[in-house]
Amino acid sequence: MGKKFYKTRQTIAEKLELPKDIVLNLPKIVVTGDREITIENHRGVISFDDDEVKVNSGSGLICIYGKNFEILFMGGTTITIGGSFKSVVYEKDE
Repeated sequence: MGKKFYKTRQTIAEKLELPKDIVLNLPKIVVTGDREITIENHRGVISFDDDEVKVNSGSGLICIYGKNFEILFMGGTTITIGGSFKSVVYEKDE
């Protein structure tokens, strides 16, 4: 039932030209250079270290690697992280 409901919401979003990230509760990731990243529609921070951050999203885990991480903003379902980024890995739930 979950997949069928998701497909229906996806079709509605396409037909009505609605933003998919909002309708389907998908994460929106905005990377600004290699110094700042904003993640919207997240479901919590799993771990936060100086060189690794793991953020839960509706469809998988977002892993950020680098150094000197700090939380610049956190409110509601939005988080902005500063630091020096090496990579962003998206681990999708199967």
